[in-house]
Amino acid sequence: MKTVTIVGARPQFIKLAPMTRALRAAGDTDIVVHTGQHYDTNMSDVFFSELEIPPPEYHLDVGSGTHGVQTGEMLRKIEAVLMKERPSWVIVYGDTNSTLAGALAASKLSMKIAHVEAGLRSFDRRMPEEINRVLTDHLADLLLCPSDTAATNLRNEGVMGTVEIVGDIMTDALRFAKEKLALDHSIVRRLSMRPGEYLLATVHRPENADSLRRLTELFEVFAELRLPIVFPVHPRTAHMIAVHKLIVPDNIMRIEPVGYLDMVALMEYAKMILTDSGGMQKEAYWLGIPCVTLRENTEWVETVASGWNILVGTDREAILKAVSEFVKPDSRPELYGDSHVAERCVLALERYRCDQEPFTHQV
Repeated sequence: MKTVTIVGARPQFIKLAPMTRALRAAGDTDIVVHTGQHYDTNMSDVFFSELEIPPPEYHLDVGSGTHGVQTGEMLRKIEAVLMKERPSWVIVYGDTNSTLAGALAASKLSMKIAHVEAGLRSFDRRMPEEINRVLTDHLADLLLCPSDTAATNLRNEGVMGTVEIVGDIMTDALRFAKEKLALDHSIVRRLSMRPGEYLLATVHRPENADSLRRLTELFEVFAELRLPIVFPVHPRTAHMIAVHKLIVPDNIMRIEPVGYLDMVALMEYAKMILTDSGGMQKEAYWLGIPCVTLRENTEWVETVASGWNILVGTDREAILKAVSEFVKPDSRPELYGDSHVAERCVLALERYRCDQEPFTHQV
C-alpha cells in the first residue's frame, strides 16, 4: 500500500510520527509531503529530528500568507505530487490549511482520503480551523475519530465516508515522548523552575494572538497571578509583541518555541497549564495537570466534562478564579484510547483500501 501524507504544522508533525512508524512497520510506503505552513526551525525541523521522523520526500515551501493565498498555493503544489505518486490513500490530519488543501486536491483527482482526528467540532464557524475540519470531513472517505463524541458529530451531519473510532493518535506520541524523557527533564532545571511551582502558558490562536486588546488583557491577568509563568512564544504572538511594543510582565519568562520533548517536560512539571491550544488540553489531561483554556469553546469537550479543563476565554475574573480555586477531581477516566492508535489507523486503511464503490456511512 502506498500512502501520501500531507502535513504542514507543528501539531501534524507530532501526529505524523507514530503513524509513519506504523505504516512502515507494516511494510507500506508512506510518502510525506511537508507544505511548509510552519517553516521556522523551532516549529518544524526540530520535530522531525527528535520524534525520529524521516525527512519529507517533498517540501513545498509554501510559507505564510492569507488563508486564500496559502491554501491555493498548497492546492496547486499538492496536486502535482498526487498526480505523480498515485497513492492508495491520501492521509490528512487535524484542521489546518494544509489539511483542507490536501483533501481538496485528492478529491478533485478522485483519490481516497483518510482524515485522522475526524469529527471534532467547536461549533464556532468564526474559527478557520472549524471550516477546515468540517469541509475535510465531508470530503473524506475514511474518518478516523478520537472519540464517541466525534463520531456522533459526523452522524448528525450525515457524512458519506466510513467512520471508525480509533482513539487519539497523540496518545502514541505522548507515550513515545515520555519514554525518551525518562532520564531527562533538563529544560525545567535550565529555566531554574521548581516542579509544581510554575505555570505554563501558550497563546497562538488568531482570535487571541492577532488581537491587541485580548493579548494585552491576557498579559495583565498573567501579571496578577503572581506566579512564575513559562511562556514559549509562538511566532504569531512574537510578531504582535514586537509590532505593538507590548510590555511583558516580569513574572513571565519568555522563551523561544520548544520541541515536543521539551514541551512535554514543561507540561509534566507545571502546576497548571493556561493555553488556547487544542492538543495541550488533551496532553494536560493525560498527564494529570489542570488546564485553563483561554477560549470560549473547545473540541475536546470530554476534558471539560471531567473537571480537569476549565474554559475561561480571556475573562480576567474567570482566569483568576480558575487558577486560585482549582481543585483536582478525584478521578481521571480514560479518554481517547489508551495507545496503539496508529496501528488501528493502519489496519483501517488496509481494510478499506480495495473498495472501489463509494463508502457507506457506518458509526
